[in-house]
Amino acid sequence: MGHDHSHAHGLANRRRLALVLVLTLAFLAVEVIAGLLTGSLALLADAGHMLTDVAGLVLALAAMKFAERRPSPRRTYGYHRVEILAALINGLVLLGVAAYILAEAWHRFSHPTEVAGLPVLAVAAVGLAVNVAGALLLRSGSRSSLNVKGAYNEVLADAASSIGVIVGAGVITATGWSWVDPLVAVLIALFILPRTLALLHEAVQVLLEGTPREVDLSAVRAVMEGVEGVKTIHDLHVWTLTSGLHALSAHAVIEGGVPHGEVLSALRHEVAHGFPISHVTVQLEERCCGEHEHDV
Repeated sequence: MGHDHSHAHGLANRRRLALVLVLTLAFLAVEVIAGLLTGSLALLADAGHMLTDVAGLVLALAAMKFAERRPSPRRTYGYHRVEILAALINGLVLLGVAAYILAEAWHRFSHPTEVAGLPVLAVAAVGLAVNVAGALLLRSGSRSSLNVKGAYNEVLADAASSIGVIVGAGVITATGWSWVDPLVAVLIALFILPRTLALLHEAVQVLLEGTPREVDLSAVRAVMEGVEGVKTIHDLHVWTLTSGLHALSAHAVIEGGVPHGEVLSALRHEVAHGFPISHVTVQLEERCCGEHEHDV
């Protein structure tokens, strides 16, 4: 039942991502053409951000497809980590886009370019509608998947940048101040950065097999050592395989004569029901195997 629910949830996420990808691709083409025709850096900056949305969505869909492949002797955990690699690549691309926008904006401040305000305003309004639709489609999936979360954050950032472009175009139309356009582009780039850095931090945390943020390792140890027959826990590690899929490995020193099967079953039950950990591996020992330099 749990597997069927997870599969159905993943399929729903994939369909939403595919629909958002189609919408984003269609508007991206419109925005690039409009940015070139109007001379708006802000519009091109928003298009650049949308391009990363497209890349992120393609990577997310590919990662989900890879994750469905069965484990093999060479990939014993399957391909779950592809999702994390996709999120990492997505974050790095976003950093590059932000750097380009800032560099081009600096050039525009010293060499102003005329911008057609009204066409920019109209295109940005359509872009905002596309972004809002995409965000609504991805919102539920962003709570359970890091990859969907990355795409969702990008769509939100695009919506905010579309609002910035709309405001900037309105000011340019009313006043003729062309320098507002690169200023809006800079604000878009600065808005991209915090979300990008947060996504990169989360992806790197998974790749370094750090303890998941939602798991208290001290509490896990206390619960495991509270199981009847367990003396102490050592070599305790908890890490993330992919979004929402955490694993644990540990050595448990138990009292002599206690039934191993019952202790092992109790340990797995306490961990699985007390914490968001789905894969539990515990080695039972009747005496500690010496000092453990890497114990935590």
